[in-house]
Amino acid sequence: MGALGDGFERLVEVVRRLRAPDGCPWDRAQTHASLRRYALEEAREVADAITVGDVSGLRAELGDLLLQVCLHAVIAEESGAFGPEAVVEDLTAKLIRRHPHVFDSAPAAGVQDVERLWAEAKRAEAGGGGGQEPWLRAVPRDLPALAEALALGRRAAEVGFDWPEAAQAWPKVAEESAELRKAWASWEAAGRPAGGAAEVEAETGDVLFAVGNVARLLGLDPEAALLLANARFRRRFAAIEANLPGGPGTLRAAGLPALEAAWQRAKGAEGDMP
Repeated sequence: MGALGDGFERLVEVVRRLRAPDGCPWDRAQTHASLRRYALEEAREVADAITVGDVSGLRAELGDLLLQVCLHAVIAEESGAFGPEAVVEDLTAKLIRRHPHVFDSAPAAGVQDVERLWAEAKRAEAGGGGGQEPWLRAVPRDLPALAEALALGRRAAEVGFDWPEAAQAWPKVAEESAELRKAWASWEAAGRPAGGAAEVEAETGDVLFAVGNVARLLGLDPEAALLLANARFRRRFAAIEANLPGGPGTLRAAGLPALEAAWQRAKGAEGDMP
């Protein structure tokens, strides 16, 4: 067995030791349910390291995420459901099965062909999608909202419920934006009654979902795009704080014109930085 295999075996044995009767009380107390939030947190920290380009941080965060995989696999092993070896075997078999253009003779001229073959393999695994379960059930409900929108759009596209290209999807953004403005105007005209923003909230969601579909059809990940926008906002706002004559403590007193001018300076100083 190579170094990678030896290393994985060693990691699994460490986790088994932590879960042993004389192991770590915290690790022994964990269940699939109690660890659920940690799996989500670690996946998001991996994504954050990628967003900011922190390669050394990415290495550490991938390790933390792998720990969650091992913990869940060992807990399942203890109940007799499956073990770490089964997780690796199933994943290996799935990768081979879903890449017939690499491990078999299926032709694939480009990314679109690969995505088609992947979708066909998934349908075959599910029995052809013949109604065994609702089609969208395969999309996790615990994803961040934009990531879930992306996954829902991709899943619906597998059965042909999609626009041919982004140009056809773009008018939907304009349509939903107009409906949002209409709902917003009605709410404002009524004096913004308490609890009366439900329609505005619904239309806001429709706009975001429509924009997510356009991003998907452009080959972009809307969640990743928003993470980059968040990073830009953090960076530029930090520049505003750093450059205020009176220091960060004068943020509230600076006033919008001064803050906006500082924002534009920060934006201009970045040039083409993403």
